[in-house]
Amino acid sequence: MRLCRFGDSRLGVVQDDRVVDVTAVIDRLPIFRYPLPKFDPLIAELGSLRHHIERLADGERGIPITEVKLACPVANPGKIVAAPVNYSQHLKEAREDPEIHHSNQIAEIERVGLFLKATSSVIGSSEPIIIRHEDRRTDHEIELAVVIGKKADRVSPHRALECVAGYCIGLDITVRGPEERSLRKSVDTYTVLGPWLVTADELADPSQLSLKLSVNGELRQNANTRDLTIDVPGLIAFATRFYSLMPGDVLLTGTPEGVGRIKPGDVIQSEISGIGKMTNLVQAQA
Repeated sequence: MRLCRFGDSRLGVVQDDRVVDVTAVIDRLPIFRYPLPKFDPLIAELGSLRHHIERLADGERGIPITEVKLACPVANPGKIVAAPVNYSQHLKEAREDPEIHHSNQIAEIERVGLFLKATSSVIGSSEPIIIRHEDRRTDHEIELAVVIGKKADRVSPHRALECVAGYCIGLDITVRGPEERSLRKSVDTYTVLGPWLVTADELADPSQLSLKLSVNGELRQNANTRDLTIDVPGLIAFATRFYSLMPGDVLLTGTPEGVGRIKPGDVIQSEISGIGKMTNLVQAQA
């Protein structure tokens, strides 16, 4: 199943090139009083709601996907966990390019660990990426994004995929400079997730997915998740050694080689096999 959020917080099922509105299922979610939960309620209940969603979508024609604006498929991610330099060729290019490393030590992921991005940086595939610092290099980075489906705490790699709700395309937009990664990657609009959530049952093996990104029609990144230094189960296990992952949390698994500068006016097209394609415009800060 492919779930999307569109329009004014509508929930949809993507069927071929159309979207079927299943927003009515949201009425089945638990109602919370303050303090609010530290997870995404829809993602947490996705398993129990699935047959209701399928019933609402059954036989409905829907509307063309070209007529809707797609938001981030996860409404309330509690945290964005990201994996730096998780492809060996990207580690090599980062170490060799001073505009990337800025005299910082670029260590292997096993040594440097993971980092967090602000949830305020998240947008969907129909929203523009806004360049805040035009005087500095800002790069694109395509990544497989893993959406956690249930609480995961100190899980083993061989049980880790049981905690996954689904997958989407992720763009980890990055301002180059000497500051910590979390600061440079948490700018508003610098985490793009979309175009929809592909549930884990449709994508059982995340270890053989091709990733492609082009800017203005020029192919810049072309790789496969089989080349990840630490694979998806390993990353989940790694993260949960330090903190619990909750439903709706997003794990960005790292970008391959080929990162490059983007500027206002650019059009970014990204694609991951088994998930789909999305297009994002790049704009200047108003």
